[in-house]
Parts: sequence; C-alpha cells; structure tokens
Amino acid sequence: MTEQQVARRRGLKWAWVGTFFVGAVLYLLVLAVLTDTGNPNLVPTMILLGALVVPLTFVTFAAGRSGRWLIDGPTLGGCLLFGGVVGVVVAGLLEYDAMRRLGTLPMVGVALIEEAAKLLVPAALVIFFGHRYRTSLGTGIIIGVAVGTGFAVLETMGYAFVALLQSNGNVGAAEETLFIRGLLSPAGHAAWTGLTCWGLWRFVTEPTGKHFAGFLGMYALAVALHTTWDGIGGWVTYVIVGAISIGLLLYGLKRAQRVDNRVLAA
Repeated sequence: MTEQQVARRRGLKWAWVGTFFVGAVLYLLVLAVLTDTGNPNLVPTMILLGALVVPLTFVTFAAGRSGRWLIDGPTLGGCLLFGGVVGVVVAGLLEYDAMRRLGTLPMVGVALIEEAAKLLVPAALVIFFGHRYRTSLGTGIIIGVAVGTGFAVLETMGYAFVALLQSNGNVGAAEETLFIRGLLSPAGHAAWTGLTCWGLWRFVTEPTGKHFAGFLGMYALAVALHTTWDGIGGWVTYVIVGAISIGLLLYGLKRAQRVDNRVLAA
C-alpha cells in the first residue's frame, strides 16, 4: 500500500470527526439565531439539523470502518433519503392498518413491521443493481446503516415536531427530543438495519440454505433488540441494547472487511 493510499484511508477513517464538527456548528448557529430573534421560519432548519447531525456522523463513522470507502456520495445520500422515506411511509401505513383492526399493536408487531419496511430499498438495490453492489459484504452493511439512519432521522423530526406542538411552541421541548433521540439513534435503527443487511448480503453473495437461515436469524435478532428497546425502555435498557447493537455491527464490519479483502486478493 502506498503512502498516499495510507493517508487517504486514515482520512476516511476519521472523516466522522469533521462531519460532527461541521454539523454541530451549523446546528448551534441556527439555534442561537432562533433564540435571539424568535423567528419561527428557522424552526424547520433547527429540527432537520438536530435530527441529522449525530446519525449522519455515525454513517460516516461506519463507512470509514469498512476498510475503504465502498459507496459513493450520491448512493449513500439516496439510501438515506429514499430508504428513510419508503421505510417510514410503509411502516406508518401498515402500523395504522394494524392498529385499526386490532385496537392495540404490541411492540413486537411494531418491530416486525419497521424492520421489514426498512429492507425494501436494500432489497431493491440487490434485485435491480446487484451487479454493482452484490459483490461486497461491507457495502451491504453500510447501505443498511444509511437506510436505518434515514428512517431514524425522519422519526426524530416527527417526534420533535409533535413535542413543539404539544408544548405550545416551546423550542426547548423540541430541542430536548432532538438531543435524546439523535444521541440514541445510532444504537437503534441504524445498527439494526445494518445487522439485517449483513445477513441479507451474506445470502445474496453466496445463496445457500445456511446463509438464508442466517439472514432470517439476523432479522429476528433485529426485531428482538427493537422490541426490547421499545417495550422495556429506560436508560439501562438503552445502554445494554445499544452496546449489543453497535458491538455486533462493528464486529460485522470487521468480518466484512476481511471477506472483501480476500475477494479483492483472489
């Protein structure tokens, strides 16, 4: 590996620091102007940046841990946007229909629906653009993290907007929601979809019965983590489930890096 390649890899590995710094500065700048002027036109910008900074930082962090930058910017942005929008819309529709019929929706039902909805865009990429994305296991994990992040960002924006309305326009209530949900989102949707896509890409790169069972196992694991997170709640649960989720995701990225390097060397 040349000196230039080593420097580039090191830069990609630490790109998340710059992402967080720039995003945090922009958010604090908007918040300061909003607080000083009381201009309501700045509220949507504050909600967007507040919901986006930490999750986007985590996507950059995960992408830098994949060994090399596996996805170009437009693809990553498309996964964030379309994966998030499609996931939220489909999950919201299915959950609404289920609640109308059942009256209440158990947490396991929410987890099953949302984890399946977030797989629609990754599955479409595999089906229609498989020649481009199917060969790299790390690519699949990063796509999953990006889609889960988009889903989490839109959810956080929704919760912040509701908090703003319920508090009669109290910006502090929205800010608190943004801080808590933004801080926790990498350990939630981003990690869970990354894990599920790890299983999905293992299957599509080598379609065997064992790998299909592994994909179903990863999906079941994501549903179990999601259900525990929503069903029990509290900081102890968030810390334990979050540590398991992120730990498994980082392990998956490390494994994927070794597999991808063997493929390149072959």
